[in-house]
Amino acid sequence: MARFGRFRRFPPKPVKVGEHYGVEITEVGARGDGIARVKNFVIFVPGTKKGDKLRIEIKEVRTRFAIGERAEEKPES
Repeated sequence: MARFGRFRRFPPKPVKVGEHYGVEITEVGARGDGIARVKNFVIFVPGTKKGDKLRIEIKEVRTRFAIGERAEEKPES
């Protein structure tokens, strides 16, 4: 019998702190942050707007979402 209550299981997160991803901002959140998704996992990216395509670095991972920021572009040598 399934037991509901205090402890909920969430699937493993598809992103980790420090990883880089190429994403497209598909929505804008209530606070104005751009929203991207990696394997349907929500990532908030401050300072972006809908339609931006960029490379991000994951800075924080929480239970239901992550926070990323624009990744620094490395100059080609």
